[in-house]
Amino acid sequence: MKKRRLIMRTIILVILGSAVVYTLYANLTKDNRIKVAVGKQAPDFVLVDMNGEKHKLSDYKGQGVFLNFWGTWCKPCEAEMPYINNQYNHFKDSGVQVLAVNVSESELAVNQFAERKKLDFPIVIDTKDGQVQTAYGINPLPATFLIDKDGKVVKYHTGTLTERTVREFMEKIKP
Repeated sequence: MKKRRLIMRTIILVILGSAVVYTLYANLTKDNRIKVAVGKQAPDFVLVDMNGEKHKLSDYKGQGVFLNFWGTWCKPCEAEMPYINNQYNHFKDSGVQVLAVNVSESELAVNQFAERKKLDFPIVIDTKDGQVQTAYGINPLPATFLIDKDGKVVKYHTGTLTERTVREFMEKIKP
């Protein structure tokens, strides 16, 4: 009886151990490259901004879209926000739109951040399960996609942006 219990426990431990090893292996070897290639159509999405308005990416056809993924806890994201805001105010009448996609944080945290930084551009929050982040293959933050007037990705950039770079990027997607 004790021998049978020992054998069963050993089998269960081997199965659990195998499952853990497989999970680690699968996560460490999975493809973490961006899923949206330059020159391809940007995946469409609908997200709600802090004022309750819906933003559908495809509604911006005919305009350039500066699509920025960020988080309030991300220091590089925080550093580039004033630059994005300044250039948004400069380019918004030239057919360039900014959509800042927050990575699933609370509305309260995002609102406080936006008020503190005096941000004027639309800020949307990704769904709790991060569907838009997943569709775009976002990792790490900040991540920025430049989308032209036809809805195609022109450029992908990860890391902090300077004001000069933001200006150059917006100039690049200006219709």
